[in-house]
Amino acid sequence: MVRQQSPVLFSGISMIVRMALSALLPVATAAAILSSPSEAHASEPDRKFFNKVEGAWSGPGEIVAGKYKGTRFTCNFTGITDKQKVGVSLDGGCRVGLFTQKMSAIVEHAGRKGYRGTFMDGAVGEGLDVVGGSVKGHKVTLNLTRNQLNGAMLASLPDDDTLHVTVSVRVDQQMVPVIGMNLKRVSASSIGAIAGK
Repeated sequence: MVRQQSPVLFSGISMIVRMALSALLPVATAAAILSSPSEAHASEPDRKFFNKVEGAWSGPGEIVAGKYKGTRFTCNFTGITDKQKVGVSLDGGCRVGLFTQKMSAIVEHAGRKGYRGTFMDGAVGEGLDVVGGSVKGHKVTLNLTRNQLNGAMLASLPDDDTLHVTVSVRVDQQMVPVIGMNLKRVSASSIGAIAGK
């Protein structure tokens, strides 16, 4: 029974985001994108934050709202930074039961345009576009959009070995958390061993 449900729920785990967001789309309004003014130039604290995200991460996640509330999954990511740019790329995958799907995010500071990038394959595919954001201390807030849907991804580093990620969408005048992930830093070899199973 579990094997029959998993493909329906995910059609590949790249559907995690789409499922959670589509469950809220009927009540989501076409409100303006979250306003988060960004500086013309990324600061050194921004660079330091993204440098701390570099490395291998692993941990559980859960859809916390909408039709698929309660669906749990496990993710493994590797964060990579570019010395010439301020930002980070996360590459890896998420797994539910026997099914694993590649997942990724790319964000970088683009001069006066602020932060830009994609979550999954962007709004042209099955993901979301990063259209702005800001770094404050040990947290980054990235503005996300897909068609009429606006939202945000908040990533925080309470310590050097813990990364909390929350994806929220705007419903009426409130931000509603949809997906939560709690990742821990692990060695690259551990990620390879987990992914191979």
